[in-house]
Amino acid sequence: MDTIASLFSFITTPVSWVIVQFHSVYGAIFGPDTGWAWGLSIVSLVILIRICLIPLFVKQIKATRAMQTLQPEMKKIQERYKNDRQRQSEEMMKLYKETGTNPLSSCLPILAQSPFFFALYHVLNSIASNDTIGVINERLLESAQKAHIFGAPLAAKFTDSSEKVEALNSSLTDVRVVTAIMIVLMSLSQFYTQRQLMTKNVDTSVKTPFMQQQKMLMYVFPVIFAVFGINFPVGVLVYWLTTNVWTMGQQMYVIHNNPTPGSKAQAAYLERLSKHVTRHGKTRNRRERAIVKAIVAKGRDRNEYERKFINGLHKAGLAAQADGAVIKGEGTAAAQAEDGVPATTGAVPKRQQPKRQSKSQRQSGTAKAAGEPTSLTKSDEPQDAKPAPAAQKGNAKPAGSTRSKAQSGQRKGPQRPKSPSKK
Repeated sequence: MDTIASLFSFITTPVSWVIVQFHSVYGAIFGPDTGWAWGLSIVSLVILIRICLIPLFVKQIKATRAMQTLQPEMKKIQERYKNDRQRQSEEMMKLYKETGTNPLSSCLPILAQSPFFFALYHVLNSIASNDTIGVINERLLESAQKAHIFGAPLAAKFTDSSEKVEALNSSLTDVRVVTAIMIVLMSLSQFYTQRQLMTKNVDTSVKTPFMQQQKMLMYVFPVIFAVFGINFPVGVLVYWLTTNVWTMGQQMYVIHNNPTPGSKAQAAYLERLSKHVTRHGKTRNRRERAIVKAIVAKGRDRNEYERKFINGLHKAGLAAQADGAVIKGEGTAAAQAEDGVPATTGAVPKRQQPKRQSKSQRQSGTAKAAGEPTSLTKSDEPQDAKPAPAAQKGNAKPAGSTRSKAQSGQRKGPQRPKSPSKK
């Protein structure tokens, strides 16, 4: 641990300075030697760090979604060059470069937060060892050692011996109960955060290895936190539990307001948006207009939830425009784009269905097309027309029933003579 502490010594002084500044504020309210003053100082340190990491969190969301989108293409590359690892790596890098995707972007918040985590760990470990560090002098060191959270000192750990815990004016039972509860809460918050991401904010229409990896991490991370948590001081557990709660709340906000396309969260969001737009006849803000604009621009590439949203607007007599606005009208620009017609603000003309004709009208039209008269009146009949002589018995057939050989289905050419019938 000394090697790790030396690597992060450059940030130990700033972290200790921030804790001392927050402690001076909370100490004036709760008392300088209380666990509330030191505990809230650590919580405030976490909040300050996470606010500074919000831009990296936004990049993490974009990178994660981009990686989910690229999973089908990556799978094709892996199958195509499964026997050539070098060519496979080159094609992967080429795909990342063309799409502007960086796989490491999804790890940026954790990587950026790691120095602060190890610096805080070293500060609390120095307090437990009765050593001054950074801007924490002997007076502040004595005050921090007196601070307890529910009976457990800030620098105490689950694995500490009874003698070390008694030196910090506490009991081993209090330390282990408090640390065990915090470890369980830390692991559960991590599991719920990952499970929320997998069940609500993942496109379920695409099955990729990335989803399997995320599902595996959902169970692995809580176990890792539980194993390493028994070696963390109480102050570090406060830091990490606060970080998990912040991450969980931040992710809930993102899932609720900016879900991944094709996920269950998007279905719930578009249902809420459809109800509001149908009730008020317009979108509320710029973000909603941007979402409607993106859906309209997709055209035929919309998923089932987006098509359901567009059809709901159409049934309500509303038109989603190419700029994201929603107006009243029978047709929608989105419907035009889906049918391959350029999006406009006007209504889409309906197709005219041909009228259905009766059987007599169809026969009359066929006769006219052939140039034959449809009917003859008595005055049009030739006056010298006489009835045809009766045919001989046995050979008489109605005139209208005569058909050509081709029409009757008989073969052309010489026919085989029939055998004479026996009398």
